[in-house]
Amino acid sequence: MVDLVIRPAADADADGDAIAELMALAFAEYEGCIFDRAAEFPELDAIASHFAARNGAIWVAELDGAVVGSLAIAPSRDAGRPPGAMEITKVYVARAVRRRGVARALFTRALALAEQRGAPQVHLWTDTRFVDAHRFYESCGFERSAGARELRDLSATWEYPYCLALSTAASPVASLEN
Repeated sequence: MVDLVIRPAADADADGDAIAELMALAFAEYEGCIFDRAAEFPELDAIASHFAARNGAIWVAELDGAVVGSLAIAPSRDAGRPPGAMEITKVYVARAVRRRGVARALFTRALALAEQRGAPQVHLWTDTRFVDAHRFYESCGFERSAGARELRDLSATWEYPYCLALSTAASPVASLEN
């Protein structure tokens, strides 16, 4: 993708709106997934500030000036994770550009930040219905952990946990770039 640009998301422009649109379209692909920005995703109103306050980062992928992807990473809030672990969230890619390297480019950025900070692992949670996403995460080296959690949200979401152990000896960033 020659014209793909990965950049930090910002509060001052329409990045929150663009990410909201990506999310709404992704949710619409699955029966029972309800996107209610005001009720469940108020962080989109100041998305960069939200992740900065969590000592994290969020990026958007642009193609020909349009936001076609997003991904955020921040220190984990999950109990039981090792100190320094980081969590990936807000992974969304427009359907028209999936399987064209957008998500891998975003993941490369996030994993580089995690390694720079010395994170021992990166984890994420993904809706049990998002089967294509599961395959993608596994292709990036993430392994699904046992169990699932219920969010008790408008979509009656259950999520699977995925985890990627990081080490400086065998960097997953290098394998993602291939």
